[in-house]
Amino acid sequence: PKGIMAFTGKYEFESDENYDAFVQKIGLSSDKVELGRNCKIVTEVVQNGNNFTWTQHFPGGHSTTNTFTVGQEAEMETIGGKKFKATVKLEDGKLVADFPNYRHTSEISGGKLVETSTCAGVVYKRTSKKTA
Repeated sequence: PKGIMAFTGKYEFESDENYDAFVQKIGLSSDKVELGRNCKIVTEVVQNGNNFTWTQHFPGGHSTTNTFTVGQEAEMETIGGKKFKATVKLEDGKLVADFPNYRHTSEISGGKLVETSTCAGVVYKRTSKKTA
């Protein structure tokens, strides 16, 4: 698809909105909720055309990597460690993925990585600044 943004880079957590309401909606366990709150997640994205490797590094050495191609089904992993299949689409310059119980979009806005997850009307937004 034309108009895909350049996502490649390293991004560090800057701020988020509606974290508690969102993780309650998706049923994250309380220990994981505490771990994720104000978590200085570093997101590393390598983009090669429509192919992406999307890694999130959590404090304490845990990482989650999802590799996918826009428009093709891929196996992904949720924040909670559940595996599922999803097809990432490109809509209006945003990457869109339907996770088992929420919809996740990622976009580059003002040089920042803005990720939005929506579950049952609750919208969680995480903004990360580019560091590399």
